[in-house]
Amino acid sequence: MIGNYKIVTLCGSTRFKEQFMQAQKELTLQGCIVISVGLFGHAGDAEVWTEGTKAMLDDMHLRKIDLADEIFVINVDGYIGESTRREIAYAKQTGKPVRYLCEPQ
Repeated sequence: MIGNYKIVTLCGSTRFKEQFMQAQKELTLQGCIVISVGLFGHAGDAEVWTEGTKAMLDDMHLRKIDLADEIFVINVDGYIGESTRREIAYAKQTGKPVRYLCEPQ
């Protein structure tokens, strides 16, 4: 926490851009500092797929988890892809609480 503000990193498939934006808005209004993705590769940001960029972004997202008090998983209809599974495992391994948009089955 910084001051009275919990730091939350958003995780999930970048195909869910609208849901990322909605979660960021809602969590901000709840008094959280929200850290999100910088690019939405599965929603049209083609730069993600250039050589070395995806690996850099994946590593950077783990550093964003390091900065957070918890993560919030954008798992629309329960969907959790490979990258998000890795981020959830990392968060749990480092003792971060994990919350979900949709409760996992």
